[in-house]
Amino acid sequence: MPDVGPKKVATLWRELQVSSIEELERACREGRVRQVRGFGAKSEAKMLEGIALYRRARGERKLLGEVLPVATALLERVKAAPGVVRASLGGSVRRQAETVADVDIIASAPEAGPVLDALANAPGVAAVLGKGESKCSVRLEAGDLQVDLRVLPDEDFATALHHFTGSKAHHIRLRNLGQERGLKISEWGVHRDDGTKVPVTDESGLYALLDMQYVPPELREDNGEVEAAREGQLPQDLLTLEDVQGAVHAHSTWSDGRNSLEEMALAARALGLKYLTVTEHSEAAIYAGGLKVDDLKRQWEEIDRINAAVSGVRLLKGIEVDILESGALDYADSVLEQLEVVIGSIHVRHGMDEDQMTRRLLAAMDNPCLQILGHPTGRLINSREPYPVRMDEVLERAAERGVAVEVNGKPARLDIKAEYVRQAVKRGVRLVVSCDAHQKEDLRNLAFAVATARRGWARKGDVLNTLPTDRFVTALRERR
Repeated sequence: MPDVGPKKVATLWRELQVSSIEELERACREGRVRQVRGFGAKSEAKMLEGIALYRRARGERKLLGEVLPVATALLERVKAAPGVVRASLGGSVRRQAETVADVDIIASAPEAGPVLDALANAPGVAAVLGKGESKCSVRLEAGDLQVDLRVLPDEDFATALHHFTGSKAHHIRLRNLGQERGLKISEWGVHRDDGTKVPVTDESGLYALLDMQYVPPELREDNGEVEAAREGQLPQDLLTLEDVQGAVHAHSTWSDGRNSLEEMALAARALGLKYLTVTEHSEAAIYAGGLKVDDLKRQWEEIDRINAAVSGVRLLKGIEVDILESGALDYADSVLEQLEVVIGSIHVRHGMDEDQMTRRLLAAMDNPCLQILGHPTGRLINSREPYPVRMDEVLERAAERGVAVEVNGKPARLDIKAEYVRQAVKRGVRLVVSCDAHQKEDLRNLAFAVATARRGWARKGDVLNTLPTDRFVTALRERR
């Protein structure tokens, strides 16, 4: 990036823990960069310009976690416009895809003009790219993101929403099924061969016309969901955020987190969570303030004090222990056996070949102290490719050993991805959905973990942290 050399990168990493383009953009927009010595408001502005240029040059899709808050705010503005009957996000945002190219909003109203104006005049709009009778397209200042709004009569809302939600492959399958029944399906409604319009009030009604179960947006990728819905075999109890009782994988100021343990506990309670696993980095992770064993034991004392003082939520004693190059865990078994939650993760030596990395993970899971395998492929979306590993063998070993596999909700990770979630579910692998929280706001990453799990067809019963606190701890200990 222009004007961001090695020294500035090192300073930003040291002072703000910035390690990616996404984190730098967030720090600039929150005004944190200007607070660092040697930087100012002009520095932030130049960096944001550089990020926009960088993304345009790469044609990069943006992280769902970066786009969703912006998209949701715009949706609320559209809903508040005069005359709006219904409005929804569409496209890859509604399908909760891990990356997003642009934002689609679909609304119904008697008159489109005031609704289109609500988007065109929204704060943060850099340019109106086009505005007609029923559609408005804008480019936002934040992330150089395009937003398309379509406004239709309410009688066409359901079919338009389905059409613009996608995926294209899923929609084509439904159109073909409609043709077999003498129905033409488009964004403008469902029509019989003689031109008669068939009333469709919601998406469930559209699927019912085709003798299918309703397919949730996250599953609409033409990956077998059409066949399952026609046979009545689509999961009806997909995981929801409301099912999750505890937040797994959290850091505090004891290692590389930004909030104290008490602040994290109170934030978890405010979200209605019943427990929070405290899983700092282990000693080998020097770069992340990894804890020596004596530090870990001192932390247990603080956890006990907080649990005695704060009601309604329980902190669980845990660790995110480094999986070393050999597959050994960073702490002795005698230490790990005293913990309630042990996550094992790889943080260094990503350059090993496929055989070496696979053996490394398999060896780690052979240790009975390892309860949860953390972000198993090591990817950082748009920043770092996953390391080479034979995930079929990893998931098979997890099933054999009773090791739970993490669905990491950090927007840049979403690891394991939906494809592997589905493979894990088929093998009977136990899952946890996690937030990988390094500050209290990150607890909301649980929503992205849930979305990824849903895209992999995971049910409530597949996910351990849908269990109450004591049953969750017991389920993990059954591994030993």
